[in-house]
Amino acid sequence: MKRFTLLALALAPLACQAVQLNDDFSLQVDLTLASDYRTRGISQTQNDPAAQAGATLLHSSGLYAGVWTSNVDFGLDLKTRQEVDYYAGWYWQATDEVSLDAGYVKYAYPKESQFNQSEVYAILGAYGFKLAAYYSDDATNVFGEQQDILYSYVSYETALPVDVGLKLRYGRNDFKDPMFWSASGESTEDYHEWEAKLTRDFLGVTWGVAYVDTDLSESECASYYGFTDVCSATWVASVSKSF
Repeated sequence: MKRFTLLALALAPLACQAVQLNDDFSLQVDLTLASDYRTRGISQTQNDPAAQAGATLLHSSGLYAGVWTSNVDFGLDLKTRQEVDYYAGWYWQATDEVSLDAGYVKYAYPKESQFNQSEVYAILGAYGFKLAAYYSDDATNVFGEQQDILYSYVSYETALPVDVGLKLRYGRNDFKDPMFWSASGESTEDYHEWEAKLTRDFLGVTWGVAYVDTDLSESECASYYGFTDVCSATWVASVSKSF
């Protein structure tokens, strides 16, 4: 069963965490170990751990480009074990509290190129809130044909006491074609997903724990992804480092 690819990261560059190369360019490197690779609510590793790394080249104008990779496991005897994302965009900091991030990302899956797809995205940030949209017109549906997908979310991020960070997100994946079938035979073109995450910096790294869930039933999940448990609620622990 073919599945659509998913964006793993928010791609807004943070120059304050990057290594300065010269007056105009800096480099940000991100490393993460996680108990599951969940993106848009769906496990990309059959609920198993993931090791992830990314590098972003930043320009003082706000332009940036980079690459990100993670191990994946889609089961069903599929050969790919890696996702590689190539992205480029522009980050504009209008004020200390308002920003805009827009760009393009290409997802690649070695040995299973039928999953490859691209997206354009825009993320508006204001006073801890983010409103984002990602659009693809070359995703694959269950019949192996290309279709449109619009993923959108609203999120909020704030600092809690004792230097704990809180991130909340609610998103919707909207497909052009019916993608999910219930046990009664009814189909739907979309689903909703949400995440609540706590983070804290300690010993030079960022520790995180997140609760992730979707509104897909077991039968709806299995009808497209081939398994009943990759869409269900779970806790994800992570440790990450950016420099």
